[in-house]
Amino acid sequence: MDRRAFLGLGLATLPALAGVRPAPRRAPVALATADTEAHVVVVSLASGRVVQRLHTVEDPRSIESGPGAHVVVAHPTAGALSILTTRPAHVRRVLRGLGAPRYTAIAPDGAHAFVTDGERGEVVVIDLRRARIVGGVEVGAGARHVTLDPAGRTLWAALGSSAAAIAVVDVSQPTRPRLRRLVRPPFLAHDVVFSPSGRRVWVTAGRERRLVVMPAGGNGRRLVLDADQAPQHVSFGDGVAFVASGDSGSMRVHDLADGRVRHVARVPVGSYNVQAGAGAIVTPSLASGRLTILDRSGTVRRELKVARAAHDACVLR
Repeated sequence: MDRRAFLGLGLATLPALAGVRPAPRRAPVALATADTEAHVVVVSLASGRVVQRLHTVEDPRSIESGPGAHVVVAHPTAGALSILTTRPAHVRRVLRGLGAPRYTAIAPDGAHAFVTDGERGEVVVIDLRRARIVGGVEVGAGARHVTLDPAGRTLWAALGSSAAAIAVVDVSQPTRPRLRRLVRPPFLAHDVVFSPSGRRVWVTAGRERRLVVMPAGGNGRRLVLDADQAPQHVSFGDGVAFVASGDSGSMRVHDLADGRVRHVARVPVGSYNVQAGAGAIVTPSLASGRLTILDRSGTVRRELKVARAAHDACVLR
């Protein structure tokens, strides 16, 4: 998509592509980013069909959904964020002037989002109700993958794609985040994800076939587990963790209690990111543009072509 086509839009709402049937308002859907085609694809989880495509500014990479029907899309090369509303699905506002926004964590109450800006080494705070930037804190160069505890008080951000350190940020006052400390993982870290209990953080490797389950409070035993090729990404289901390896083309299902592998599913190579929700697990392929939908057990149920390349996907909560 030509960037010049969007100059002057500022905070304007962007229309959906014409001639495409809109998604049913209450049907469970997944959203996937079409990186090279400047739009977001809306897929029905029930039918496995594309039901809508939303124009965005160029380079939509990461996408995250949260309470209140809010969705945040990060556009690193454009230095922009798109704030989507899903009832019905449309781009509500575009926020510009950032460095290279990477990934998003949305607060449990749906009021705020926290976005890593890798170029400026910051975590930026977005007021989702007003769709405005309202705060931020310096955490370190290369800020990338980010996770928020279930209480919405503590945030971890990996400082790089293969990070020697992870920033721990107090966001109990969302508009006044404070850097508390740095955590040193046992290897160079990639993805960081709080477990559903909030007591542990799953940290994957940027260069090794390992992951580690770390105590969120800093004290206690670290559980190191084998993994497929790096980098890996994590999401959670009922009593299980789903670990995707795009280079291996695999999805491992780990037991949350002891970390053992319950099941391994084959997915398209390039399926790096993963998210669970609405009784499904979705993983998009950056290599082939295919979106894979798995059930709660990690069994592949559907696979469909959604774009030339699909970097990230989320499930509406």
